[in-house]
Amino acid sequence: MGRDTIADIITSIRNADMDRKVTVRIASTNITENIVKILLREGFIENVRKHQESNKYFLVLTLRHRRNRKGTYRTILNLKRISRPGLRIYSNYQRIPRILGGMGIVILSTSRGIMTDREARLERIGGEILCYIWVLPGMKEQKWIHEGLITESLPNGMFRVRLDNENMILGYVSGKIRRSFIRILPGDRVKIEDSNN
Repeated sequence: MGRDTIADIITSIRNADMDRKVTVRIASTNITENIVKILLREGFIENVRKHQESNKYFLVLTLRHRRNRKGTYRTILNLKRISRPGLRIYSNYQRIPRILGGMGIVILSTSRGIMTDREARLERIGGEILCYIWVLPGMKEQKWIHEGLITESLPNGMFRVRLDNENMILGYVSGKIRRSFIRILPGDRVKIEDSNN
């Protein structure tokens, strides 16, 4: 099974931001370069430079710091992988989600290249939703609650859900429902909690 390059760079950037590192180094590929260009243009990172080491190219990203009177003020950079190699998530331009009412961005892979949700809406094209990116100053992990309809029960307490925005996701039973052995059947309406891990 191949590696998920996008998940790797998202994890690297998120971990570097949480560890308060100034720079982070990621592998340079066409897709990572396009995503990093968007991050730079949208102001999520401060700088980027290309670095060569033994015939391999890397991108060195400088993470953004904000200053206040008391010194360095850290904002929490949130990056979340959406579409994965095992479960691709697509959306037309009308159903692309708005992150925090437009404070964050959605990065999509479209027939015209990798672009943000705003660009995709202007171009009136949909595509594969690669990731969500947003910044919340000093807030704890955000949890998203989605509602949907179960379309298929799968082994090990997993099920396929069609969300109200018509996206399909894979969910699993946890907490009291799992401990109480409550069965969830196709046709049931459920709430899905989606953390930013």
